[in-house]
Amino acid sequence: MLWVALVSGESFAQMKLASELSDEQIEISQQQAVTIAQRYTHGRLLSVQRMDDHYRIKILNHKGAVHIVTINAKNGEVDLSQ
Repeated sequence: MLWVALVSGESFAQMKLASELSDEQIEISQQQAVTIAQRYTHGRLLSVQRMDDHYRIKILNHKGAVHIVTINAKNGEVDLSQ
């Protein structure tokens, strides 16, 4: 399998499998977005919202803090600007 690293100085959790997107698929699915978000920050999924060109995912970590992870729906990158 081919691994693609998302370059932004972030952790290994931001990496995703290139094979997760098929040639015909133009956007990632909600489940793929959740998988990427849970690689970025571990915890229990609270909610997923689709907003225009990104997914907004809330995750509760083991310390009780809520993290909001924004995933680009076109390419699966973690959007650090949101």
